[in-house]
Amino acid sequence: MRKILCFIAIALVGVVAFAQTVTLTFTGQDFNNSWVQLDRVVISNLTRDWQETIYWPDTTLTMINSTGIADYANNGAFFLSQNNPNPFNGTTDVLLTVADAGMVKLEITDVNGRIVVGANDYSPLPGIHRFRITLSATGTYVMTARQNGKTSSIKMVNNGEGNRNGIEYAGSVRATDYSSQQLKSGTRGTTDNTFTEGDQMEYVGYATMYGTEYASDRISIQQDTLQTTHVLRFYRDGEPCLGTPTVSDINGNTYNTVQIGNQCWMQENLRATRFPDHTEIPMDTNSAFSEEVPYRYTPNNDESEVSDYGYLYNWAAVMHGAVSSDANPSGVQGICPNGWHVPSVAEWIQLVNHVSSRSLYVCGGDSSYIAKALASDYGWVFIDEPCAIGDNPFINNATGFSAHPAGNNLNNIMFGRATYLWSSTEIYDEEWSMELPNILALFGYFADTPIYGLDKWLGGSVRCVRD
Repeated sequence: MRKILCFIAIALVGVVAFAQTVTLTFTGQDFNNSWVQLDRVVISNLTRDWQETIYWPDTTLTMINSTGIADYANNGAFFLSQNNPNPFNGTTDVLLTVADAGMVKLEITDVNGRIVVGANDYSPLPGIHRFRITLSATGTYVMTARQNGKTSSIKMVNNGEGNRNGIEYAGSVRATDYSSQQLKSGTRGTTDNTFTEGDQMEYVGYATMYGTEYASDRISIQQDTLQTTHVLRFYRDGEPCLGTPTVSDINGNTYNTVQIGNQCWMQENLRATRFPDHTEIPMDTNSAFSEEVPYRYTPNNDESEVSDYGYLYNWAAVMHGAVSSDANPSGVQGICPNGWHVPSVAEWIQLVNHVSSRSLYVCGGDSSYIAKALASDYGWVFIDEPCAIGDNPFINNATGFSAHPAGNNLNNIMFGRATYLWSSTEIYDEEWSMELPNILALFGYFADTPIYGLDKWLGGSVRCVRD
């Protein structure tokens, strides 16, 4: 599978003339630093509970600091749109939106405030106007427009060399060139929702690659007015996790990893014989089947199967003293290596929803039939049933998750026919009048992936997910 790594660089620029606003500039790039067109970017203020979406060709969003709303409001519909792409190579275009009549003065300064180029004054009609910028030297520049006491500025990064320094008027832009959604947010979007430095923000980008829309990694930060560049990364399912192609447990066992959606998973079942604190996990050789004492078991009662299928663990071993959690992420390290944790039911559901949403992972046109896409392509007992894991298993594992049919420790007949993957979530089962931890289960004769309760003393497999 061809590996693709894309990211969005987000330059957040404090407006020079007014510290009361912050302009977020979004630029899509791939791993070769080539420009990538974004379908849309979703900006969320978690502190103030608002969300804005900007759509291509919009590339910026200006947020208003609540301490300077009046100053910003006085600007009306007068603003420079961020040049795109940014950085650029010698020449770029900038749009200026004007609402009132009056002389407009444009100038470009370097980061030290020295005027690099000042244009003749213009008296444009209300509307959107295009200006072509040429800069002869690489560097960071600030372009400023002034009209009737209003000021708007943008930061531009030039990575190339133009033949001179200049600003040229390139004509007006018809409003009909933009869709209603684009006009709603503007080529330089603004939000009526307020922002204060230190608000908790989230940024997610979306881009279409190879005919499929991918969501970027989610960045959550406390936004300030001086933040420079953030990177939102896109991953293609089935590839090793960026920066973590493998992970090792306390025993020194090494596991491959796999990226699926925005989650990074172990690609193999856990084989640890000790907890992260070096405490031994005993084998249950006396069939104690305890709910309180942590135990491990060999799949199919055969130690030679551990290398492929991992150990089976009861819930006490999985949790290692932690309490139930349904958070996402769970926050339960339990038996998992440092930097990894036991997935909650919410995290299993996130995986299932992601896989169900991709047509290439669905069998028979039914979005719930995704078991084959998660199951490994070996070890499953043959079952002549359309969309069952055991039917033509050689086409399994489209996601690269590689779920192995290790069965459980109670009935060896399930070896090769099912996998039981623990979660950190315990629920009250009314039918059995008891607390049961939940699992994600795959059965060779099923086409979907049910989540249901399993007795704590039973042994199941463990897949850890990266923090």
